[in-house]
Amino acid sequence: MFRRLLRNAKERLRLFLSERGRRARVLRLRRQPDRFDPSFRFFPGYGYGEREARGLELLKKWLSPEQFAQYDATSYFEVTGSHSGKRYRISHGTSMNIHELDGAGCPRVGWCFAPKGYLVAGDVMLAQKIALETDERGALAVANRFFLFR
Repeated sequence: MFRRLLRNAKERLRLFLSERGRRARVLRLRRQPDRFDPSFRFFPGYGYGEREARGLELLKKWLSPEQFAQYDATSYFEVTGSHSGKRYRISHGTSMNIHELDGAGCPRVGWCFAPKGYLVAGDVMLAQKIALETDERGALAVANRFFLFR
């Protein structure tokens, strides 16, 4: 009889703690309005789709006609570094999306840097473009380097 009461109490405590944990996660998400759950981005009215579209529109306004045509066809565009003159390919995305190109146009090494905050891909790619075209050394000083495997 005592064992049954103990098992019952243990199960009730487990349910209580899991419910409190769920409520804490919900409250934490409510306090951080900038954070989003990617699974919600396709629901109408949530706003992520509109932010993504606005970010891409702003990026396209900043691209040169050649970069725009390249991005429209391949989902990446190339920029030239301000100090070294090296070419970089910025692919659609928010991380690990910058590839340094060699003379033949093949990716040689990857770079990863992004602005702080929860930004959509268009805004991140625009910040990366401006950073490489205006202050290449400063951007690469804070970037993480990764090697590409072929």
